[in-house]
Amino acid sequence: MPKLKKPKPEITAKSNLADLLAAYPKLELVLFEDYGLHCVSCFAASFDSLGEGAKIHGMIDKEIDKMVLRLNKLVKMT
Repeated sequence: MPKLKKPKPEITAKSNLADLLAAYPKLELVLFEDYGLHCVSCFAASFDSLGEGAKIHGMIDKEIDKMVLRLNKLVKMT
């Protein structure tokens, strides 16, 4: 019997960074280069959410919402 693929989670501001990168490893470069989220390779990624990490790096809610929309579009294209 073939294994069923587990659907990948939708990306939200509450997504855990480590879980997000485990599901979508190609996003690491986007988060690092486009958004300055260097925490993707930091120990904090294991307990910080995408939104928390973004706020630590100076992003406001509106910017975070736009980033989340873009990330979801990117993963749907791949």
